[in-house]
Amino acid sequence: MEIQNAAIVQPTIIKRRRVVKAAEHHGGAWKVAYADFVTAMMAFFLLMWLLNATTEEQRKGIADYFSPTIPISRISGGGSDGLNGSSIMTEETYARMGTGASRKETIANHSDGKQSEANERKIAAELETLKQSMSAEGHQLSEHMMIKMSPEGLVLEITDSEDAPLFPIGQSDPSPLLTGMLGQVAKSFGTFQNDIKIVGHTDSLSYRDGAVYDNWNLSSDRANAARKLLLAANMDPNRILEVSGKADTDPLIQGNPSAPQNRRISITILTR
Repeated sequence: MEIQNAAIVQPTIIKRRRVVKAAEHHGGAWKVAYADFVTAMMAFFLLMWLLNATTEEQRKGIADYFSPTIPISRISGGGSDGLNGSSIMTEETYARMGTGASRKETIANHSDGKQSEANERKIAAELETLKQSMSAEGHQLSEHMMIKMSPEGLVLEITDSEDAPLFPIGQSDPSPLLTGMLGQVAKSFGTFQNDIKIVGHTDSLSYRDGAVYDNWNLSSDRANAARKLLLAANMDPNRILEVSGKADTDPLIQGNPSAPQNRRISITILTR
């Protein structure tokens, strides 16, 4: 009986509990850095949206809004006039468009702007008169001319057509039509003294594969041919500042790059 009771005795079990302490607080510096990163990304995407959703004039207005208006002295440190006894409160020490600057230059700039606008109106009226005179001749020459504005000034577009081409297809020899038109254009340009730029354009039709001569060469040669015609009509060569070709990279008819109107000569009258 005693042996049986001894077998029933259970062993003593000791449980040791391990207390796990929470990790120490590491601070919130990473949160600040992450917030700065998110803010910078938001500002970046906002800037991208503004650049895509605004026009050039609107962007200029935004830039002018953030431009400083405090006049900044043109005199730097060191032994300049301000430290040599000269007064720094002179017209030369202020920025041209600062709030403390004199109104003399501002009025002069405003006057120049008015003169430029008046000059543009005069040139536009002269070109319109030229277009009407061509139309009165009964040859429908005015259909080859377009007048538009650009950031540089007035642009006279002389466009091609299927019925009356300015150049033979793929060549730079001017047709009698273009020769006569540019002769009248040169005469009209004699009424003002603005410089000009001549740019040649082609359509999207390309030469065969492997050809050395391409639309870049063709547009440049056609622009140069137009320059020669203007000079032959007694135009001052010093007024021609640039002659270049853009191939088919700047079509006039955006939706139809092979349209004949894309084959043209652009003459920009620089007014700005």
